[in-house]
Amino acid sequence: MIDHAVRMQGLTSAIFTQVDGLRKQAAAAGKDVISLSIGSPDLAPAPHIITAMKEAINDPRNYGYTLSKGVPEFLRSVANWYKKFDVDLDPETEVHSLIGSQDGLAHIALCLVNPGDVVLVPDPGYPIFSAGPLVAGAELRLMPLTAENGFLPDLDAIDEATLRRAKLMILNYPNNPLAATAPREFFAKVVEIAKRYQIIVCHDFAYSELVFDGYRPDSFLSIPGAKDVAIEFHSLSKTYNMAGCRAAFAVGNAEVISLLGRLKSNFDYGIFYPIQKAAVAALTGPQDCVRETARVYQNRRDVLVEGFRAIGWNVPKPQASMYIWAPVPTCQSSYDFVVSLIEHTGVSVTPGIGFGPHGEGYIRIALVQPEQRLAEAVERIRNWLGRI
Repeated sequence: MIDHAVRMQGLTSAIFTQVDGLRKQAAAAGKDVISLSIGSPDLAPAPHIITAMKEAINDPRNYGYTLSKGVPEFLRSVANWYKKFDVDLDPETEVHSLIGSQDGLAHIALCLVNPGDVVLVPDPGYPIFSAGPLVAGAELRLMPLTAENGFLPDLDAIDEATLRRAKLMILNYPNNPLAATAPREFFAKVVEIAKRYQIIVCHDFAYSELVFDGYRPDSFLSIPGAKDVAIEFHSLSKTYNMAGCRAAFAVGNAEVISLLGRLKSNFDYGIFYPIQKAAVAALTGPQDCVRETARVYQNRRDVLVEGFRAIGWNVPKPQASMYIWAPVPTCQSSYDFVVSLIEHTGVSVTPGIGFGPHGEGYIRIALVQPEQRLAEAVERIRNWLGRI
């Protein structure tokens, strides 16, 4: 029997592994599975992005270490791209490359948190928000995200003793898994609290471009004073359909960025240079591909939401992200509903409980199939719900 390190306690992928096992089992049995559980884009990067990567791959000089900071051209392109959010960044001190945003989210607590320190994490929340601090030995304090509060943390409900012990607060808007958005006034209140209690805020902004119906989100860093207390994570995975490339960045407070860079310089040697060249092409090239991606997801959202509403399942219509956060339409738990759904319809989704205790009663649906497959999923679910 191998002894497990204490830091592994609390880390689990059990529910996600079980759901994926059910999906594989159904497919192996010959069932036509419509997989809407994993948020992996099914769309391709724009041609100019692929061309830039091809050209860089064909150059034999581009196969050495790049170092974790990121090449200057990439850092400058990030800083210029961020100007659209009315945020000015110094590419030398306020931008750092990441091998996917999960890289930064996993490691940031190691830079800022000592064992026993408090980290404020959203519940429900993307699993790495909790996993990173747990590995760092933090005590988690869950911030419930409820429909009654617009899926925002109730900042007034956090007691002062917790705020005084907190070193880190993690936020994510537009949100995964909730597809919720946050108003500017909420961010301003977070900045005020973070300054008062000396809390570093880490905002995951990965879905800023997957927005619908004319909605535009604010960067947390655009709030006056935010750079004094915050960094923001962004990724090319969803915006430019480059999920497998693992290209992302952290921006914001120079001291925190420096700490993250120091840690990463001991852990990795940076993003493969051709991927950075592709990222530069994505960030500096034509952005019509981004608008087209958002349009595709908006149309998919409408197919599912309007289809579900037509069969009596009242599902909210989100303004952003590539997900739908839907209440379980039966009297089952979220996990039992997902099991039944796969068994009776071949449609695979993710149970809300996998994202935290306050996820119970909901499921997350990823918009990662063409419209006709989504319409088919609605029809299968309609037929099943009509029989129970």
